[in-house]
Amino acid sequence: MKKIGIIGVGLMGHGIAKNIVEKGWDLHFLDQQGNQPTVDLIERGATPWPNATDVAAICDVLVLCVTGTPQVEDVLVGSGGALASLKSGAIVVDCSTAIPSSTRVLADRVKEEGCEFVDAAMTRTPKEAEEGRLNLLVGGETTVIQRIRPLLESFSENIFVAGGVGSGHQLKLVHNMVSLGSVTLIAEVAACAIKDGMDVEAMVDCLRKGGAGGAALERVAPYILEGNADLLRFTIQNAHKDADYYDQMAEESGASRLVARAIRETLGALVERGDGGAFMPEQVALLQKAPLKKP
Repeated sequence: MKKIGIIGVGLMGHGIAKNIVEKGWDLHFLDQQGNQPTVDLIERGATPWPNATDVAAICDVLVLCVTGTPQVEDVLVGSGGALASLKSGAIVVDCSTAIPSSTRVLADRVKEEGCEFVDAAMTRTPKEAEEGRLNLLVGGETTVIQRIRPLLESFSENIFVAGGVGSGHQLKLVHNMVSLGSVTLIAEVAACAIKDGMDVEAMVDCLRKGGAGGAALERVAPYILEGNADLLRFTIQNAHKDADYYDQMAEESGASRLVARAIRETLGALVERGDGGAFMPEQVALLQKAPLKKP
């Protein structure tokens, strides 16, 4: 694993790339619109390439950190053409959030080309990505995961191996449905309380010291108290995408999803209203406006 490629140097991918190159790997990345500034990566020794095929052809491990399933499919087997350029024995590591059924189909395609596939979805925020402290939710063959574990450890603090290919993406959707769903519920009840004239400091203090305390509340509380959304720089549009993916996964497995669908509809209505670019804590203010229409 001498050469590492990465496609997707955005808010999360930049931190991944920075930690990989800082810890000694020969890093190559796709120079594309949508990347965060990459001057610091180049100064650390990373090499930019103009096409996904160029990155894929040179690397032993190809890390994908793009928005979701359509983008992963496009990079590998669509306009990006990366799969056809991979050298035999290369390993694809998909850190995106994706639909598990698509992940398994792509993994089969990758296997047919003599390569390996591991899904390694991320949790936490861009801050932890820059610090090399992501949580990775991993699915794949045990021997392949062991081969790339030192690489994964270069940008993560915790690694949870959930099972075979696709299980990392399953676990990510479960995690995000619970965490982002909790944020949405907290925002909704906070909006109601504020409109009804409640003292927000008393409300947050009460929630913190009761059963509602936890990570979701701590990421929303600064917005409730100070209008600061920096602790959860995750857009409503992205959360809605993840809720859509969870809904599809639940439908495919025949699972109940009434609560999850209510969260998805709330997020979808905000996107439909034009608020998709706002960060998740900002729902507190957005939900104080006129009642949402079902998307």
